[in-house]
Amino acid sequence: MNDYREGLLSINLKSIADNYLDLADRLAVGARCGAVVKADAYGLGMVQVVPALYAQGCRDFFVATQSEGERLRSDFGDEVNIVILTGVRPGAELECARAGLIPTLFTIEQFRNWVKVCERTQLEAPCALKVDSGMTRLGLGPEEFELILKDRPLLEAANIRMLLSHLACADEPQHPQNQIQLSNFKAAGEKLRGLCPGILLSLANSSGIFLGEEYHFDIARPGSALYGVNPVFGVKNPMRPTVTLQLPIVQKRLVSQPQSVGYGATQEIPGGSWLAVARGGYADGIMRAQGGRGRGWAHGRPLPMVGRVSMDSTTFDISGLGKEERESLQSIEILNDDLTVDEVAGYAGTIGYEVLTSLGHRYHRRYVKG
Repeated sequence: MNDYREGLLSINLKSIADNYLDLADRLAVGARCGAVVKADAYGLGMVQVVPALYAQGCRDFFVATQSEGERLRSDFGDEVNIVILTGVRPGAELECARAGLIPTLFTIEQFRNWVKVCERTQLEAPCALKVDSGMTRLGLGPEEFELILKDRPLLEAANIRMLLSHLACADEPQHPQNQIQLSNFKAAGEKLRGLCPGILLSLANSSGIFLGEEYHFDIARPGSALYGVNPVFGVKNPMRPTVTLQLPIVQKRLVSQPQSVGYGATQEIPGGSWLAVARGGYADGIMRAQGGRGRGWAHGRPLPMVGRVSMDSTTFDISGLGKEERESLQSIEILNDDLTVDEVAGYAGTIGYEVLTSLGHRYHRRYVKG
C-alpha cells in the first residue's frame, strides 16, 4: 500500500486534453494544432500526456532533443510527426534520419550535413528550417537564409517539410515586436514556398494562438497552455488547471513565545502561533524564493509560508484554522485549482514553465483521466 508519504502529485490528463481541444478550436480554418511535449511534457510525463493528446487527434509533436524524439517514436511508430526543435548534433544525422525524426536546422553547416546524409543513404529524411524573425535566438539570419535560397540543388535535395520561427513577446498582445516578427516570417515563407511548394509554416506558440488568425499559418505548436499556464499576460486564464500537489504534514506545533522561523531567522512569528511543517522543499521544486511570500492551501483557505524553504521541508502558519481543522490536517496543497502555477510563479519571481518543470521526482504521481 502506498500512503503517499513523499507527497502526491495529481496530473489531470482530461484537463490537458480539454486544453488542447480549446486551443485547436481557436485556430484559423485549415490550420492544425500540434503539441510541444519537450522536457518530459513540461515535467508532467510525456509517456502519459502524449496518448491523451493523440486521442484528441494530435499528430504533430515537438520535442527538444533527439533522445526525446526517439523515445516518442518507439511508442508511436510512424503514426505521428516528431520535430526536434534544437536540431541535430554533428555526427547524429544518420540516427536521426533512421528514426524518422524531423530536425529543425538553423545553420548552413547543419543544413549541408543533413543533405549529405540524405544523398549518401538515399533515405527520405524530411527536415525543418528555422529562421530568426526577430527573437535573436536559434534561427537562420537573413544573410544565411538568402544563401540557402540561392543554392537550388541543395534545396531540392533537403526534403524541407516545414519552416518555423518563434515569437519573443506573444504573451503581450500589444507589443510591436509581434507585428515585426509576423512580417519577417511571412516574407521568409513566401520566398521559400516560391522555391519549395507545399512546405508548412509554423509560427504560433501558446500565446501566439491568441494573437489572431494571421499568426496561425499551417501548424500551431502550443506548449505551456496545454499544461494550464496562462498564455496571455494580465487577463483571466482561459486554460484549465492540470495539477494538484499535496505535501504531507510531518509536524504541528504551538509556538508559545515570539520566535524566528527557519534558516537565517528571516521571519518572526508572534507567540500563540500554530505551525505545520510539510515534507517537501526546494529539492522537490518548492522554490526557495517563495519563502515568506508563498502560501499553501487547506480547508478551503490559503495558509502563509513562513521562513525560508528548506531542502526537504516547508513551514506554514496554520493559526487561522480552527481547532478541529488543525487536528484533522494531514496535508497542505501547494498547487490546485485555486493556487495555480502562475500564482506560485509570482511568489517565486519566475514563470509557470519553471514551476512545472521543477516538480520533483520523490512525489507519488497519480494520473487522472476523468
